[in-house]
Amino acid sequence: MLFYSNIYLFLFLPISLLLFYFHKLLKFDHKTLLIVCGIFFYSWWNYKYVPLILLIIFINYFFALKLTLTKSNKLILFFSILFNILILIIFKYLDFFILNLNYVFGINLETYGLPFPLALSFITFQVIAMLVNCYDKEIENLRLKDFFIFIIFFPQLIAGPIVKFNYMIKQFNNKENQKFNLVCFNLGILLILIGLVKKILLAENLGNFVDYGYENINLLNFYLSWLLTFSFTFQLYFDFSGYIDMATGSALLFNIILPKNFNSPFKSLSIIDFWKKWHITLGEFLTNYIYSPWAKSIKKLNFTKSMMLIIVVFLIAGIWHGPTWCFLIFGLIHGLGLVTNHIYRKNTIFELNTFLSCFITFNFVNLSFIFFRSQNFLEAFSILNNLVNYSRIIEITNNLALVEILDIKFYLIFLSAILISFFGINSNQIFEKYKQN
Repeated sequence: MLFYSNIYLFLFLPISLLLFYFHKLLKFDHKTLLIVCGIFFYSWWNYKYVPLILLIIFINYFFALKLTLTKSNKLILFFSILFNILILIIFKYLDFFILNLNYVFGINLETYGLPFPLALSFITFQVIAMLVNCYDKEIENLRLKDFFIFIIFFPQLIAGPIVKFNYMIKQFNNKENQKFNLVCFNLGILLILIGLVKKILLAENLGNFVDYGYENINLLNFYLSWLLTFSFTFQLYFDFSGYIDMATGSALLFNIILPKNFNSPFKSLSIIDFWKKWHITLGEFLTNYIYSPWAKSIKKLNFTKSMMLIIVVFLIAGIWHGPTWCFLIFGLIHGLGLVTNHIYRKNTIFELNTFLSCFITFNFVNLSFIFFRSQNFLEAFSILNNLVNYSRIIEITNNLALVEILDIKFYLIFLSAILISFFGINSNQIFEKYKQN
């Protein structure tokens, strides 16, 4: 069930809201209703995976309970994290491993072709963070219903943001949040509308050209290749941030505030700055639950070792996005970019002006997204070759389908994407401004 589908906007969401605000008349607990709504929402994608999500919830609740009730037990924490990683590997990476084994050793093992369960990547990171919090005794009096709704709350179920248990449960337990709040409701509707504009008007129209360009790379010249890369960068941003706006807006209708996940990332002046503004909750997870614990375990940690660790962490971040070598390279590029940025900050004797810093950062990110979108290295390197192939600058394609896609509407949308990304206010600023009024 997509956030921008009619069934979500005009049936599922309104019915869920009515049930939520009239739960006392129905003699149901509000958490129970939200759990039922979450399971229904999850089952709409593929009901066959409902037993899997239930298994993940109950087993992780057992682990979490053990971690909260016993003294610091690294063995329980280890096996709980291992369990979640193995589930993710089986459903997301098993075929990737088999294909690479076949290639390296010249064998012919069969792949399993398992469909990827909805939201498994985000659930895995979210649960791991929660288990670590239990181990650190930051979570007490853990109840199954609280853990259940923490996982299955449908507005942030599909693709985040990655939330913390205590942050969410405090809101679910607040009795004031069970009452209708006109400010939250109006702001929620506004954010959903903003998300719809981003997704349907901007991302989907840019995506039409991106899909066609990647399916017909042989038709791309110098100009079209650059246009393709920029189009995908904006498509990805407006698609993901639009989803986050709709998720945030949906949660606000239930008086739940989700953490911000984007903050005008294309205005960033460095790669370090970019990762503080792009997919913010992922960056925080990587820092708090992978980089920092790993860094603390290293004896005589120095600048060189910390930089190597950053690269390893972003290799993990890259492959987390998907089981392909291109995603791994995407992570490596950003890891190297962060290291270069840190080295520059440590040793620089001059500062770049704001415009140049923003220009360099955006183009670095834009080029890295070629690997994010490409299915294989051949696609990626074909596009990269076109970007520097000056001999094809004036080459003109007469392909009718391409001419129809690149009409005045496309260029108006492309220009709008630039203006909004670099000069417009973002959803967080609208949120804060609306709350103050």
